[in-house]
Amino acid sequence: MYRHIVQYYETDKMGITHHSNYIRWMEEARIDFLSQIGWSYAKLEEEGIISPVIGIECKYMQTTTFMDAVDIEVAVIEFKGVKLKLQYTMKNAEGKTVCESCSEHCFLNKQGLPVRLKKEYPLFYDALVACLKEQ
Repeated sequence: MYRHIVQYYETDKMGITHHSNYIRWMEEARIDFLSQIGWSYAKLEEEGIISPVIGIECKYMQTTTFMDAVDIEVAVIEFKGVKLKLQYTMKNAEGKTVCESCSEHCFLNKQGLPVRLKKEYPLFYDALVACLKEQ
């Protein structure tokens, strides 16, 4: 689980977190998740793997404000070797869900060509499959 504390600059004139920040938090949580499974973003880049976002979905359910703690759980909900779909459940300190979201990613080499993780990076592939099976 990843925890984000809402910063003042992330709020709008009404004192409510601007919706665009939740997508940034997804990225923070995703990078933390990858580190937790042993594949930091730095390691992926060293291996020549890039992972662009190819889709985002967000459902906002509760507002957050300055200094709120938001706990973000990341789960692998779909993985087919080239494409990865992650789910994010964001909860406030009271345990209420404030946002449910998903991001989709593909894996490319530095030339922009798809990477077949199972064949080219089997340890990374296995780490992602293991997370999928835990569901």
